[in-house]
Amino acid sequence: MLKHRLVFLRHGQTDWNAEGRLQGQMDIPLNDTGRFQAEKAGKTVLKLLGAEAVRSGAYSFVSSPLGRARDTMEIARAAMGLAPQDYAIEPLIAELTFGDWAGLTWPEVKARAPQAASWREGDKWSFTPPNGESYSMLADRLLPWVESLEGDVVAVSHGGVARALMAMLGGLATERAALADIWQGRVLVFANGRFDWV
Repeated sequence: MLKHRLVFLRHGQTDWNAEGRLQGQMDIPLNDTGRFQAEKAGKTVLKLLGAEAVRSGAYSFVSSPLGRARDTMEIARAAMGLAPQDYAIEPLIAELTFGDWAGLTWPEVKARAPQAASWREGDKWSFTPPNGESYSMLADRLLPWVESLEGDVVAVSHGGVARALMAMLGGLATERAALADIWQGRVLVFANGRFDWV
């Protein structure tokens, strides 16, 4: 499906990440650790692709509209020696929404909605939180963006988006993709029907 190379960065850590809170599309800012991770990721991309490719325009740069992703992109671009704000915004690559569960920790979700939490644990890919999105719905949302890519791209987005892309582009079974660890401060490369962590 993907004809080009997609270099993917998950946004850096936020206080809600550190607390284990479900962020979804809540706009929570990076913390100091997250800013460090963003700079580290930018340096990794520069080393991976090379200064000439990064600065020549061979790669386009695109970010989720959420502030933590945009801040990660701008810090990473500065670490690459690029103008921080010279990138596109793509609403389709925003994180999935947790709906009524946004802001809660998993122990809080299990306490408030034990049956629904159990259903999600049984089929994380297809389960839809109340007023939220499933990974399956997220993959459907991402498809037009993936199909629109006309060249190699560096994207900053979210953990849920990375999991959906692992299934869509990397051949990972959906039940495994939904449970995959997505690290902050590292770089995930999708190409040739597979994915690799750098």
